[in-house]
Amino acid sequence: MQPSFWHDKWDAQQIGFHLSAVNPLLVQYWPQLQLAADRKVFVPLCGKSLDMCFLAEQGHDVVACELNDLAVSQFYQDNNLVYTVDKVGEHQRYQTEQITIYQGDIFTLTRLDMENVSAFYDRAALIAWPEAMRVNYAKQLANLIPVGSVGLLITLDYPQAELNGPPFAISDDWVMANMGDNFEIERLAANDALADNPSFVKKQVSSLTESVYKLTRRG
Repeated sequence: MQPSFWHDKWDAQQIGFHLSAVNPLLVQYWPQLQLAADRKVFVPLCGKSLDMCFLAEQGHDVVACELNDLAVSQFYQDNNLVYTVDKVGEHQRYQTEQITIYQGDIFTLTRLDMENVSAFYDRAALIAWPEAMRVNYAKQLANLIPVGSVGLLITLDYPQAELNGPPFAISDDWVMANMGDNFEIERLAANDALADNPSFVKKQVSSLTESVYKLTRRG
């Protein structure tokens, strides 16, 4: 899971993790966070996700982070968004009116880069990390997000022995054990998602659960 893994995926456009539409779970469950439109939302490991457009359409300013520069430029180009680019610390910062993306390593982002952020959305970040790196990511997310921030987390769980990630399997127990110290956690949904994911069926995965959580950063 070195950076070259993801750069190679984007260079070859092997991006099965990218959804061609807004995630329906985001549409369904985001209102349950009851966030005012002026809340700024952090989206880690954003790729070129259309979910950022949905969040902007709700009135939110979006601050995101993505390792690969091609993913970032494609996001703005695909959505016909005029953008500027400048250098901030170790990151290239792409900006348009409501959506700012820091291109670079999420572990070198700082709280200063998250100015006025008070919400977050993670569909593809936590599940992108193998076990050894996942704990560090969860800690970094907690470091970046101010106390009281509210977020939506979407995970996948399946028998990990049946398939090599990413996406990696994350159980409800893992979320509670490794994120519970920093976040209040409420599981909003746990759905059987195997029939809706033919790639998992093709790879003979026996079960697949997609879970949605509301997370609130503890003080």
